[in-house]
Amino acid sequence: MDPEELKELQAPLKARYRDDPTAARITLEAEGRLGNEEVSCSVATGRAVVEAGLHPATGGDGTFACSGDMLLQALVACAGVTLRSVATNRGVEVDGLVRAEGDLDFRGTLGVDRNVAVGFTSIRLSFDLSSSASEDELNALVETTERYCVVLQTLMRSPQIEVSSASM
Repeated sequence: MDPEELKELQAPLKARYRDDPTAARITLEAEGRLGNEEVSCSVATGRAVVEAGLHPATGGDGTFACSGDMLLQALVACAGVTLRSVATNRGVEVDGLVRAEGDLDFRGTLGVDRNVAVGFTSIRLSFDLSSSASEDELNALVETTERYCVVLQTLMRSPQIEVSSASM
């Protein structure tokens, strides 16, 4: 896709959202079905069903996707798409890799030590890019990606989360 195609595609959306800010507010949803036989949960991704289960460090056998890995994969996907969109808008040809690494201590998840945090204690997002663009241009791409990547900004801002349950 070239810059003009992307701008043409996004222009009516941007205009609509400027005219009617409420039209830009949507609720995304995800749903999973608990596994009957395994410690697992099947999640529909829109393209396929992913069966998530225990990480080997918590007793899984590695046959199911790990939700922690999926969180990092969502971050990589969002950052990659955002960077590609920014690069396209700016007419910058770029190729490369986006990586995310996250550190966690499974003693927290398994309840071995209540003083150990449950979940990631740090996440590192990195870009290994190749382009004829200048280093300043590439740095600007990454900075803009950081600003507009939904998953990255969500992780950085810690949104308000409400948990509820209901009987079926």
